[in-house]
Amino acid sequence: MKGVFEHGTLLQWAIEITTVLIVLGLLCAFLRLIKGPSLPDRVVSVDVITILAVAIAGLFAVSSDHQYYVDVAIALALVAFLATVAFAWYVERRTVQIEARKQAPDREGED
Repeated sequence: MKGVFEHGTLLQWAIEITTVLIVLGLLCAFLRLIKGPSLPDRVVSVDVITILAVAIAGLFAVSSDHQYYVDVAIALALVAFLATVAFAWYVERRTVQIEARKQAPDREGED
């Protein structure tokens, strides 16, 4: 098993640059998660965070030569996909309910 320091110079530079870029992406995504302003903005930021977590797992797999990080990345990607599908279902259902309320006649004046 080779560690990070046993790779070639070019691969070491690529790993370091990628690490910095992933950390910057995580900071931006966390800022969007905190600031919002809407629920879809926050959900997209969580989706970006999970994508970056998959990238981190892949980066660990390359840098440490351990194959099980790839399995972790695949499992995390599947969970993130299912979460995105669940949120899309929720938004669609919510939109249908809002449209149904708009089309329903007001019943306040009937009493």
